[in-house]
Amino acid sequence: MKKAIFALLFALTLLPALAFAKDARVEKAEAWLGALKTGQARFTQTGYDGTQLSGNFYISRPGRLRFEYDAPTKDFIVADGTFIHFYDDQQKQASSAPIGTTLADFLLRKNATLDGDLRVLSVRNMGDLAQITVAQSADPAAGQIQLRFSESPFELKSWRIIDGQGLATEITLNNFRAGGAIAPALFVFKDPSGRGQLNN
Repeated sequence: MKKAIFALLFALTLLPALAFAKDARVEKAEAWLGALKTGQARFTQTGYDGTQLSGNFYISRPGRLRFEYDAPTKDFIVADGTFIHFYDDQQKQASSAPIGTTLADFLLRKNATLDGDLRVLSVRNMGDLAQITVAQSADPAAGQIQLRFSESPFELKSWRIIDGQGLATEITLNNFRAGGAIAPALFVFKDPSGRGQLNN
Protein backbone atom coordinates (compact mmCIF):
# COMPACT_ATOMS: atom_id res chain seq x y z
CA MET A 1 0.00 0.00 0.00
CA LYS A 2 2.99 2.31 0.32
CA LYS A 3 2.81 3.02 -3.41
CA ALA A 4 -0.93 3.57 -3.62
CA ILE A 5 -0.89 7.33 -3.15
CA PHE A 6 1.65 7.79 -5.95
CA ALA A 7 -0.14 5.47 -8.35
CA LEU A 8 -3.40 7.29 -7.78
CA LEU A 9 -1.78 10.68 -8.26
CA PHE A 10 -0.67 9.43 -11.67
CA ALA A 11 -4.05 7.94 -12.51
CA LEU A 12 -6.17 10.94 -11.62
CA THR A 13 -4.93 13.38 -14.26
CA LEU A 14 -6.56 16.77 -14.42
CA LEU A 15 -8.99 17.52 -17.22
CA PRO A 16 -11.11 20.55 -18.31
CA ALA A 17 -13.54 21.79 -15.72
CA LEU A 18 -17.16 22.75 -15.22
CA ALA A 19 -18.27 25.82 -13.26
CA PHE A 20 -19.78 25.49 -9.79
CA ALA A 21 -21.16 27.78 -7.09
CA LYS A 22 -18.56 28.07 -4.36
CA ASP A 23 -19.36 27.16 -0.79
CA ALA A 24 -17.77 29.33 1.90
CA ARG A 25 -15.79 26.30 3.08
CA VAL A 26 -14.35 25.88 -0.41
CA GLU A 27 -13.26 29.51 -0.39
CA LYS A 28 -11.61 28.98 3.01
CA ALA A 29 -9.79 25.92 1.69
CA GLU A 30 -8.48 27.83 -1.31
CA ALA A 31 -7.42 30.76 0.88
CA TRP A 32 -5.64 28.50 3.38
CA LEU A 33 -3.71 26.62 0.74
CA GLY A 34 -2.94 29.79 -1.21
CA ALA A 35 -1.40 31.34 1.91
CA LEU A 36 0.68 28.25 2.71
CA LYS A 37 4.33 28.58 1.79
CA THR A 38 6.02 25.81 3.75
CA GLY A 39 4.90 23.16 6.19
CA GLN A 40 5.78 19.80 7.67
CA ALA A 41 4.05 17.06 9.61
CA ARG A 42 4.08 13.44 10.58
CA PHE A 43 1.72 11.43 8.39
CA THR A 44 -0.09 8.13 8.56
CA GLN A 45 -1.07 6.37 5.33
CA THR A 46 -3.91 3.86 5.50
CA GLY A 47 -4.50 1.59 2.52
CA TYR A 48 -7.81 0.07 1.41
CA ASP A 49 -6.87 -3.17 3.20
CA GLY A 50 -6.14 -1.40 6.48
CA THR A 51 -2.36 -1.50 6.10
CA GLN A 52 -0.74 1.52 7.75
CA LEU A 53 2.58 3.22 7.15
CA SER A 54 3.96 6.39 8.73
CA GLY A 55 6.59 8.94 7.93
CA ASN A 56 7.41 12.61 7.47
CA PHE A 57 5.66 15.00 5.09
CA TYR A 58 7.16 18.24 3.81
CA ILE A 59 5.70 20.87 1.47
CA SER A 60 7.11 24.04 -0.05
CA ARG A 61 4.65 25.83 -2.28
CA PRO A 62 4.53 26.19 -5.15
CA GLY A 63 5.78 22.98 -6.65
CA ARG A 64 7.53 20.95 -3.98
CA LEU A 65 6.67 18.19 -1.53
CA ARG A 66 8.17 15.06 -0.02
CA PHE A 67 6.75 11.92 1.59
CA GLU A 68 9.47 10.03 3.45
CA TYR A 69 8.43 6.71 4.99
CA ASP A 70 9.79 5.44 8.29
CA ALA A 71 12.32 2.61 8.31
CA PRO A 72 12.47 -0.14 7.30
CA THR A 73 10.60 1.23 4.26
CA LYS A 74 12.99 3.07 1.97
CA ASP A 75 10.47 4.27 -0.60
CA PHE A 76 9.87 8.00 -0.93
CA ILE A 77 7.97 10.52 -3.07
CA VAL A 78 9.43 13.86 -4.16
CA ALA A 79 7.98 16.71 -6.19
CA ASP A 80 10.85 18.93 -7.32
CA GLY A 81 8.94 21.82 -8.87
CA THR A 82 8.56 20.21 -12.28
CA PHE A 83 8.16 16.45 -11.83
CA ILE A 84 6.84 14.19 -9.10
CA HIS A 85 9.01 11.12 -8.53
CA PHE A 86 8.38 7.86 -6.70
CA TYR A 87 11.26 5.62 -5.70
CA ASP A 88 10.43 1.93 -5.21
CA ASP A 89 13.22 0.43 -3.13
CA GLN A 90 12.04 -3.15 -3.66
CA GLN A 91 12.29 -2.78 -7.43
CA LYS A 92 15.27 -0.41 -7.20
CA GLN A 93 13.70 1.92 -9.72
CA ALA A 94 12.00 5.30 -10.00
CA SER A 95 8.89 6.52 -11.81
CA SER A 96 8.01 10.12 -12.63
CA ALA A 97 5.38 12.36 -14.20
CA PRO A 98 4.95 16.12 -14.70
CA ILE A 99 3.28 17.62 -11.63
CA GLY A 100 0.68 19.33 -13.79
CA THR A 101 -0.65 15.99 -15.04
CA THR A 102 -1.33 14.66 -11.53
CA LEU A 103 -3.77 15.38 -8.74
CA ALA A 104 -0.83 16.60 -6.67
CA ASP A 105 -1.01 19.72 -8.82
CA PHE A 106 -3.89 21.00 -6.65
CA LEU A 107 -1.66 21.02 -3.56
CA LEU A 108 1.31 22.48 -5.37
CA ARG A 109 0.14 24.94 -8.01
CA LYS A 110 0.67 28.64 -7.35
CA ASN A 111 -3.01 29.53 -7.66
CA ALA A 112 -4.85 27.07 -5.42
CA THR A 113 -8.34 26.82 -6.86
CA LEU A 114 -11.03 24.16 -6.86
CA ASP A 115 -12.42 25.24 -10.19
CA GLY A 116 -10.96 25.33 -13.67
CA ASP A 117 -9.39 21.89 -13.40
CA LEU A 118 -11.52 20.14 -10.82
CA ARG A 119 -15.19 19.80 -9.93
CA VAL A 120 -16.52 19.99 -6.37
CA LEU A 121 -18.89 17.05 -5.88
CA SER A 122 -19.94 17.80 -2.30
CA VAL A 123 -19.16 19.86 0.79
CA ARG A 124 -20.30 18.67 4.20
CA ASN A 125 -19.41 18.77 7.86
CA MET A 126 -18.10 15.67 9.61
CA GLY A 127 -18.09 16.53 13.29
CA ASP A 128 -15.51 19.30 13.61
CA LEU A 129 -14.14 18.69 10.10
CA ALA A 130 -15.24 20.16 6.78
CA GLN A 131 -15.00 17.60 3.97
CA ILE A 132 -14.69 18.79 0.36
CA THR A 133 -14.97 16.07 -2.27
CA VAL A 134 -13.52 16.83 -5.70
CA ALA A 135 -13.03 14.91 -8.93
CA GLN A 136 -12.08 15.31 -12.55
CA SER A 137 -14.60 17.61 -14.16
CA ALA A 138 -14.81 15.61 -17.37
CA ASP A 139 -14.88 12.17 -15.74
CA PRO A 140 -15.95 12.16 -12.07
CA ALA A 141 -16.29 8.36 -12.12
CA ALA A 142 -12.54 7.95 -12.66
CA GLY A 143 -11.83 8.76 -9.01
CA GLN A 144 -12.08 11.46 -6.40
CA ILE A 145 -10.27 13.05 -3.50
CA GLN A 146 -11.86 14.01 -0.18
CA LEU A 147 -10.07 16.90 1.50
CA ARG A 148 -10.74 17.30 5.23
CA PHE A 149 -10.11 20.56 7.08
CA SER A 150 -10.44 21.39 10.75
CA GLU A 151 -12.77 24.32 11.43
CA SER A 152 -10.82 26.15 14.13
CA PRO A 153 -8.16 26.78 13.14
CA PHE A 154 -9.04 26.09 9.51
CA GLU A 155 -6.28 23.85 8.14
CA LEU A 156 -5.83 20.64 6.16
CA LYS A 157 -5.98 17.53 8.35
CA SER A 158 -6.25 14.65 5.89
CA TRP A 159 -7.17 13.59 2.40
CA ARG A 160 -8.67 10.39 1.04
CA ILE A 161 -8.08 9.29 -2.54
CA ILE A 162 -10.71 6.94 -3.99
CA ASP A 163 -9.99 5.25 -7.31
CA GLY A 164 -12.48 4.26 -9.99
CA GLN A 165 -13.00 0.87 -8.33
CA GLY A 166 -13.87 2.49 -5.00
CA LEU A 167 -10.58 1.56 -3.28
CA ALA A 168 -9.40 4.26 -0.90
CA THR A 169 -6.03 5.41 0.41
CA GLU A 170 -6.04 7.96 3.22
CA ILE A 171 -3.30 10.30 4.38
CA THR A 172 -3.67 11.85 7.84
CA LEU A 173 -1.41 14.70 8.92
CA ASN A 174 -0.33 14.88 12.55
CA ASN A 175 1.12 17.96 14.26
CA PHE A 176 1.19 19.99 11.05
CA ARG A 177 3.47 23.02 11.40
CA ALA A 178 3.10 25.77 8.82
CA GLY A 179 5.97 28.10 8.03
CA GLY A 180 9.63 27.84 8.82
CA ALA A 181 12.64 26.92 6.73
CA ILE A 182 12.87 23.51 5.09
CA ALA A 183 16.13 22.30 3.59
CA PRO A 184 15.91 22.66 -0.22
CA ALA A 185 17.78 19.36 -0.58
CA LEU A 186 14.66 17.50 0.59
CA PHE A 187 12.97 18.42 -2.68
CA VAL A 188 15.80 17.28 -4.95
CA PHE A 189 15.31 13.81 -6.38
CA LYS A 190 18.36 11.57 -6.07
CA ASP A 191 18.01 8.01 -7.29
CA PRO A 192 19.39 5.75 -4.52
CA SER A 193 19.95 2.97 -7.03
CA GLY A 194 22.52 5.11 -8.81
CA ARG A 195 20.96 4.36 -12.18
CA GLY A 196 19.92 7.94 -12.81
CA GLN A 197 17.13 6.80 -15.11
CA LEU A 198 13.41 7.40 -14.54
CA ASN A 199 10.63 5.19 -15.84
CA ASN A 200 7.92 7.55 -17.09
